[in-house]
Amino acid sequence: QLRLVESGGGLVQPGGCLTLSCVVSGSIPSVNVMGWYRQISGDERELVAWIHSAGATWYEDSVKGRFTISRDNAKNTVNLQMNSLKPEDTAVYYCNRFPYISEAWGQGTQVTVSS
Repeated sequence: QLRLVESGGGLVQPGGCLTLSCVVSGSIPSVNVMGWYRQISGDERELVAWIHSAGATWYEDSVKGRFTISRDNAKNTVNLQMNSLKPEDTAVYYCNRFPYISEAWGQGTQVTVSS
Protein backbone atom coordinates (compact mmCIF):
# COMPACT_ATOMS: atom_id res chain seq x y z
CA GLN A 1 0.00 0.00 0.00
CA LEU A 2 1.36 3.37 -1.02
CA ARG A 3 1.72 6.06 1.67
CA LEU A 4 2.45 9.69 0.84
CA VAL A 5 3.28 12.49 3.25
CA GLU A 6 3.58 16.04 1.92
CA SER A 7 5.20 19.00 3.68
CA GLY A 8 6.69 22.41 3.03
CA GLY A 9 3.66 24.55 2.33
CA GLY A 10 2.98 27.92 3.88
CA LEU A 11 2.14 31.55 3.32
CA VAL A 12 4.35 33.42 0.87
CA GLN A 13 4.18 36.78 -0.87
CA PRO A 14 3.76 37.02 -4.65
CA GLY A 15 7.11 36.47 -6.29
CA GLY A 16 8.32 34.33 -3.43
CA CYS A 17 9.37 30.70 -3.41
CA LEU A 18 8.68 27.47 -1.57
CA THR A 19 9.93 23.91 -1.79
CA LEU A 20 7.46 21.11 -1.22
CA SER A 21 8.59 17.64 -0.21
CA CYS A 22 6.84 14.29 -0.45
CA VAL A 23 8.02 11.18 1.38
CA VAL A 24 6.94 8.00 -0.41
CA SER A 25 6.66 4.69 1.41
CA GLY A 26 5.01 1.36 0.74
CA SER A 27 4.76 -0.73 -2.37
CA ILE A 28 5.89 1.02 -5.53
CA PRO A 29 7.50 -0.39 -8.67
CA SER A 30 11.10 0.60 -9.30
CA VAL A 31 10.02 2.13 -12.63
CA ASN A 32 7.34 4.66 -11.87
CA VAL A 33 6.11 8.17 -12.46
CA MET A 34 5.43 10.48 -9.52
CA GLY A 35 3.46 13.67 -9.81
CA TRP A 36 2.51 16.78 -7.92
CA TYR A 37 -1.13 17.80 -8.07
CA ARG A 38 -3.00 20.78 -6.68
CA GLN A 39 -6.56 21.47 -5.71
CA ILE A 40 -7.94 24.96 -5.64
CA SER A 41 -10.90 25.21 -3.31
CA GLY A 42 -13.99 23.71 -4.91
CA ASP A 43 -12.19 22.52 -8.04
CA GLU A 44 -10.91 19.11 -9.07
CA ARG A 45 -7.30 18.20 -8.46
CA GLU A 46 -5.10 19.08 -11.40
CA LEU A 47 -1.75 17.66 -12.36
CA VAL A 48 1.03 20.23 -12.06
CA ALA A 49 4.14 18.22 -12.90
CA TRP A 50 5.43 14.68 -13.08
CA ILE A 51 8.81 12.97 -13.05
CA HIS A 52 9.74 9.52 -14.28
CA SER A 53 12.07 7.37 -12.21
CA ALA A 54 14.56 7.71 -15.10
CA GLY A 55 14.38 11.51 -14.89
CA ALA A 56 12.04 12.69 -17.64
CA THR A 57 9.73 15.50 -16.55
CA TRP A 58 6.55 17.26 -17.66
CA TYR A 59 4.99 20.53 -16.50
CA GLU A 60 1.59 22.09 -16.86
CA ASP A 61 1.83 25.24 -19.00
CA SER A 62 1.05 27.71 -16.21
CA VAL A 63 4.03 26.55 -14.10
CA LYS A 64 6.62 25.97 -16.82
CA GLY A 65 9.79 27.91 -16.09
CA ARG A 66 8.72 28.57 -12.48
CA PHE A 67 8.40 25.11 -10.92
CA THR A 68 10.97 22.31 -10.87
CA ILE A 69 10.16 18.74 -9.90
CA SER A 70 12.91 16.46 -8.67
CA ARG A 71 13.27 13.14 -6.91
CA ASP A 72 15.74 11.19 -4.84
CA ASN A 73 15.10 7.52 -5.54
CA ALA A 74 17.44 6.40 -2.74
CA LYS A 75 15.55 8.47 -0.18
CA ASN A 76 12.11 7.92 -1.75
CA THR A 77 11.33 11.61 -1.87
CA VAL A 78 9.83 13.82 -4.55
CA ASN A 79 10.26 17.60 -4.33
CA LEU A 80 8.65 20.56 -6.03
CA GLN A 81 10.65 23.78 -6.11
CA MET A 82 8.26 26.67 -6.74
CA ASN A 83 9.62 30.06 -7.74
CA SER A 84 7.96 33.32 -8.79
CA LEU A 85 4.78 32.29 -7.05
CA LYS A 86 1.51 33.92 -8.03
CA PRO A 87 -1.78 34.28 -6.14
CA GLU A 88 -3.33 31.81 -8.58
CA ASP A 89 -0.89 29.15 -7.33
CA THR A 90 -2.77 29.16 -4.02
CA ALA A 91 -4.01 25.61 -3.48
CA VAL A 92 -3.54 22.43 -1.51
CA TYR A 93 -0.69 20.50 -3.10
CA TYR A 94 -0.55 16.70 -3.16
CA CYS A 95 1.85 14.12 -4.50
CA ASN A 96 0.75 10.79 -5.95
CA ARG A 97 1.62 8.34 -8.65
CA PHE A 98 0.81 9.32 -12.23
CA PRO A 99 -1.76 8.16 -13.06
CA TYR A 100 -2.88 8.67 -9.49
CA ILE A 101 -3.98 5.98 -7.09
CA SER A 102 -7.25 7.06 -5.49
CA GLU A 103 -6.58 5.31 -2.20
CA ALA A 104 -3.16 6.86 -1.81
CA TRP A 105 -4.00 10.57 -1.46
CA GLY A 106 -2.34 12.09 1.59
CA GLN A 107 -3.30 15.17 3.59
CA GLY A 108 -1.62 17.54 1.18
CA THR A 109 0.12 20.76 2.08
CA GLN A 110 -1.46 24.22 1.83
CA VAL A 111 0.27 26.87 -0.24
CA THR A 112 -1.09 30.40 0.07
CA VAL A 113 0.32 33.19 -2.08
CA SER A 114 -0.84 36.55 -0.82
CA SER A 115 0.47 39.96 0.09
